[in-house]
Amino acid sequence: MGVLKRFEQRLEGLVNGTFAKVFKSEVQPVEIAGALQRECDNNATIWNRDRTVVPNDFIVELSTPDYERLSPYSGQLGDELSGMVRDYAKQQRYTFMGPIKVHLEKAEDLDTGLYRVRSRTLASSTSQEQPGQAAAHRASAMPHGGRAGGGHVSAPPMPSSPPPGGAQPASRTAPPGAGPQPYAQTRRWIEINGTRHQISRPTLVLGRSTDADVRIDDPGVSRRHCEIRVGTPSTIQDLGSTNGIVVDGQHTTHASLRDGSRILVGSTTIIYRQAEG
Repeated sequence: MGVLKRFEQRLEGLVNGTFAKVFKSEVQPVEIAGALQRECDNNATIWNRDRTVVPNDFIVELSTPDYERLSPYSGQLGDELSGMVRDYAKQQRYTFMGPIKVHLEKAEDLDTGLYRVRSRTLASSTSQEQPGQAAAHRASAMPHGGRAGGGHVSAPPMPSSPPPGGAQPASRTAPPGAGPQPYAQTRRWIEINGTRHQISRPTLVLGRSTDADVRIDDPGVSRRHCEIRVGTPSTIQDLGSTNGIVVDGQHTTHASLRDGSRILVGSTTIIYRQAEG
């Protein structure tokens, strides 16, 4: 069983208790968990042949409404997310320089349903070895229950512990177009099984991999199955998937999208939406 699935099942066991209100928020904890996995993958530092170090200190920035909903449970949610990161690292044979911590913070510039994930490597006080890290930390944002749009918001890198010799880790500039509202008047999103995912970047990759922008848990879906490209009109492109894509009933490798277009990948139906304002 996958790490994300086990994490989701642990939370489901608490849904009638402490976490009942958490699941009414616009942000799904399991989507934050997926973003933390991507942080580890994207910022892994190979220190030597037997050791790959990943971040151990994470900050999840939330919109004001989402923060107010989740903050009363931040301690227990942080513990659950930390446990998920620990399980995933064990599976991938990653190591940490210090204890794993996940914090929630409020960000005034985020809309409801959006969040940012930032990470860094912090060495424990007993560790004398500190690897360098160059990271433009990626952030993810997803909605909950189809009630509000989610999206991807780029986060600036957090300072990491310096490598031996005192050199500071390098950082990269966030990609152009990143931000909570990169497109002026036209809102674009997709709906999958009743959940809405806002499209707030020029491209949106869909697939079964945790590296995909929107992860689809369907055995008929390839790891990087297809990509939606924003434009006039927006288009969808197959990325060499095993089973291909069907758009409005037609098997294709590339198609234009309109409001209400139905996309079939594996056995999963995706509805593309756009609206002015």
